[in-house]
Amino acid sequence: MTVDTSSTEALPAFRYHPDPIASGSVITSSNTCRCCKQARGFVYVGPAYSEEELDDALCPWCIADGSAFETFEVTFVDAEAFDADATDEAMTTICERTPGFSAWQSEQWPSCCGEPAAFLTPAGYDDIQKTFPRLEGTLMMYIVQQLGISGGAATRTLHSLKRDQSPTAFVFRCLHCDGMPAYADVL
Repeated sequence: MTVDTSSTEALPAFRYHPDPIASGSVITSSNTCRCCKQARGFVYVGPAYSEEELDDALCPWCIADGSAFETFEVTFVDAEAFDADATDEAMTTICERTPGFSAWQSEQWPSCCGEPAAFLTPAGYDDIQKTFPRLEGTLMMYIVQQLGISGGAATRTLHSLKRDQSPTAFVFRCLHCDGMPAYADVL
């Protein structure tokens, strides 16, 4: 289905998820938002932790202004996903007012320079080679140290990364330096 988005307003800005369309967490849609009752041309398709069934039911504006959280007590990222240095304020902003992303296991939200990094995109090995080549070593270290996979199996795991199926890399960007935290999620 094609949706005319020419008359829609610009998406809200999300500090910790700057392009939710590119990451696949927000898509064009004619769905009416269950919170604001408007069809705004876009809908959130990531995880929604709530007692209500909210799949494909919320617009990015209701996430950004906190009305989705206030109305449904919905969160978009698991509070256990953060590094120990994440402040309560940053975790609240990400959990309650930022689009999350779908991972195969529980998502992780790494920090850099003492603050949670901004989520960029899920990525496969081809994406890493073309767009984020400096992350190849970071991901290999993650596969070896965090996933406990070594030798040829680690290389095969790295080369088997896919954007839309397991295993997947998740790429972040530091908000303060040129750091790019990343991790691999294996089903």
